[in-house]
Amino acid sequence: MTLVRIDNNFEALRIFLDRALGIDSSKPQIVSGQQLTAALISAASHNTYVETVSDKADTLNRRIKSSIVSMMTYAYFEQIRRLAKIKKWADKNVILAIDYTDEDFYGDVQGFDIHGWTGEHGVTGKFKFLTCSIVSNDIPEKIPLLSVPIMLGHYKSHVIKYMLNQIVPLFKKIDLILFDRGFYDKDLMYELSKSEYPYLIFVPKQRDKQEILYPLENEEHIAIQNKFSINKNKTKYIDENYLVFLKQIFCKKTEEYYDWIFATNVEDVALGDIITTYKKRWNIETLFRIQDEATIKCKSTDLQTRYFIFLFTQLLQANWMCFFKEEVSFKKFIIEIEAFGQRKNAKNKTCD
Repeated sequence: MTLVRIDNNFEALRIFLDRALGIDSSKPQIVSGQQLTAALISAASHNTYVETVSDKADTLNRRIKSSIVSMMTYAYFEQIRRLAKIKKWADKNVILAIDYTDEDFYGDVQGFDIHGWTGEHGVTGKFKFLTCSIVSNDIPEKIPLLSVPIMLGHYKSHVIKYMLNQIVPLFKKIDLILFDRGFYDKDLMYELSKSEYPYLIFVPKQRDKQEILYPLENEEHIAIQNKFSINKNKTKYIDENYLVFLKQIFCKKTEEYYDWIFATNVEDVALGDIITTYKKRWNIETLFRIQDEATIKCKSTDLQTRYFIFLFTQLLQANWMCFFKEEVSFKKFIIEIEAFGQRKNAKNKTCD
């Protein structure tokens, strides 16, 4: 990790922050984007609150609240476009995974920003984000491409199509999009097929599917065409896909047998090694666990504040994945870039 490369990554984070919060770095600032970037990295390094490691927390919160969500999304995705050019993704096919991730909330749940929770372990609510990530085996940069905040009552297919429309230009072709059982939704499947997005969705257990599954022999695999209808805007639409049934398939990880049901609009996927293909989705869960190593604690009830901090830690992870993963651990990367930021701020104070 040379100083030049660390500096480049620090500057990428600062540029994201300036764009997300509307800071003009060409003009004098009481508190600069560089100082705020260093404060955030320090909090991520120590897995604590910004106010614990810096006196810039109030300024940061004011800046976040005076910004807007679309600026933050744009700022993050501009950095992803930069990475796409460096890594030449435009020449590559990609498999994507889309999933929800959340952050715990412990206060009084109000409004539409916080999703209610059980109260177990004191958690009364969740802030939710929808994330689309690379999970292809042949693309080593398995990074979060785009995340959006999710409010109560969101229109799932609309949000996902918006995300995919942004991501499509980054790659030569999207080979497949993987979803877990929470996305088995007729409207979503219809809209994905309408836009010619190939999908593979894990189907939740349902009684009406058991009559097909039960007669199968153990380890048998069949795919059937499935027609379904959906009512939208006072009009009935008909669509079809494949339902794939696999009975009592052995899992080496747990050493147990499981029944699997999948929905897809791609015939080759329906007839192929579908479980191996679907397991690529589990890479997104690994990404979330890695991101937890850079947790910046936050007490705010404001979704916009939570979203900005979430994006900042995702960008930290993306930069590490693309440039430093083979050299150092994620935690070591954060510690090194924190030390660099502290030295840079100290040098600027001396010059002033």
